Amino acid sequence: MPPVFAHGALRLYLLALLEEGPKHGYELIKALSDRFGGTYSPSAGTIYPRLGKLEAEGLVATESQGRRTNYRITAAGLAELNSRRREVETVENDIAASVRRLADDLRADIRSNMRGLRADLAATAEAARTAARSADWAASANAAGPATPAGGRRYPPEGQQLLKEAEMLLQAFRDDMRTELRLHTRDRPMTPVALEAVHTVLDQARAAIRNSL
Repeated sequence: MPPVFAHGALRLYLLALLEEGPKHGYELIKALSDRFGGTYSPSAGTIYPRLGKLEAEGLVATESQGRRTNYRITAAGLAELNSRRREVETVENDIAASVRRLADDLRADIRSNMRGLRADLAATAEAARTAARSADWAASANAAGPATPAGGRRYPPEGQQLLKEAEMLLQAFRDDMRTELRLHTRDRPMTPVALEAVHTVLDQARAAIRNSL
């Protein structure tokens, strides 16, 4: 995968973010993640060395706020930023292109994972159908078995149990995903890219389950 930022671009973009106001390291990481719609989030090992270099060059200054260290742009940093506004615009355009590329990569990964999921679901469904047929034959041979429905085909109690288990799996999946979504959006908002990923995965999962029934 190509680098998200060209050489020197992240350093310049950090100055642009600090022009909006002082920020500590986590706020800068979150601001970058928001710019990328959640498709990319730089590590602390990527951000802090660059901030340290900017401070050594006199382009940013630090100030303590409780246990956190805030970074603010200096007059020298603002002067450099003003002299390179066109480069900042290029970085913004590169970020937009990176978001599109990362979103495409994410969709490709989702499609690949869903193909594997569909294969697993199909294999599981076939095994379940085989087990249900075996149970049905056994029930048909038993005169004291379950009542015969209007179609004349005995419906084994094992099938009812499997249906209940499937419904419980779907309910557990729904509850787990709602919890995951709420935990995720507690610290950062849902992004259009993340929503599209959820929509795509659910549509493909629905199709895979229908095809395996």
